[in-house]
Amino acid sequence: MNYYEIFSNILSENQIKLNEPMSKHTTFGIGGIADCFVQPETVSQLQQVVKILKKYNSPIFILGGGANLLVRDKGIRGVVISTVGLKNIECKGNKISVNSGVSIAKVAHFAAKNGLSGMEELSGIPGSIGGGVFMNAGAYGGEMSHIVENVTTCDFDGNLKEYSNFEIDYNYRHSVFMDNGDIIVNVTLTLKNGNINEIKQKINEYNSRRREKQPLDKRSAGSTFKRPKGHFVGKMIEELGLKGFSVGDAKVSTKHAGFLINDGNASCEDMLALIGEIQRRVKETYKVDLYTEVQVIGEA
Repeated sequence: MNYYEIFSNILSENQIKLNEPMSKHTTFGIGGIADCFVQPETVSQLQQVVKILKKYNSPIFILGGGANLLVRDKGIRGVVISTVGLKNIECKGNKISVNSGVSIAKVAHFAAKNGLSGMEELSGIPGSIGGGVFMNAGAYGGEMSHIVENVTTCDFDGNLKEYSNFEIDYNYRHSVFMDNGDIIVNVTLTLKNGNINEIKQKINEYNSRRREKQPLDKRSAGSTFKRPKGHFVGKMIEELGLKGFSVGDAKVSTKHAGFLINDGNASCEDMLALIGEIQRRVKETYKVDLYTEVQVIGEA
């Protein structure tokens, strides 16, 4: 398929990349090549790209900031649509309307600048606001579900649809978008008015706690596993003596055992083997099933 030709009336050449290494677009720094990687800069462009790919019956994968994602070594067949080119953000009263490609950190600081509170706990979560809304990201007791008012999506026919918070069917690390596959293009957040300096101070405090406890200087996808009821993942892994345990360059962080890191040139195969070994040992010792927060995609 000649991707340059089929997208020629929609995207410029610099918005289209062929045989693009996905390791360049994930926080893990892991992943084989995508056949085609496109980056629309407007919602209209994204709609047109989706419509034309449906016409050609091409596989599609939607990529946000590349956090919480593990791409297999053989890469991704078809087209990866990156949303990071969707960058509009505006404030109206106590509401922020933001395109899905804007980073969570940028949205949090934008909120603080406008004297709006509610994103302080979330400010250090890696990735885009769209990705955070997609998987109901959370930290320090805060969750996206607490502040999302509505979400605009694009379906795979290229049509826009709006969801209220109730319709998103939020649960722990889950939303309806994980089931229906709709592409998040814009999010409206409802926040509370607050003191700018106090909001900024809270953001700094949470980020300081992260730097102290998490391996932010290493390539990771954040917390690798979902928290099972009644247990702390990092504590179990540490008690098993697995801090620093590695498979190839995939390694359990020595700073926080709940984080798996790419400590060099880890492959997806290495990381999956490490994940599997941790799951096996936790199950064996604690009779607890660990499930990943990280989404594994690509050709097996």
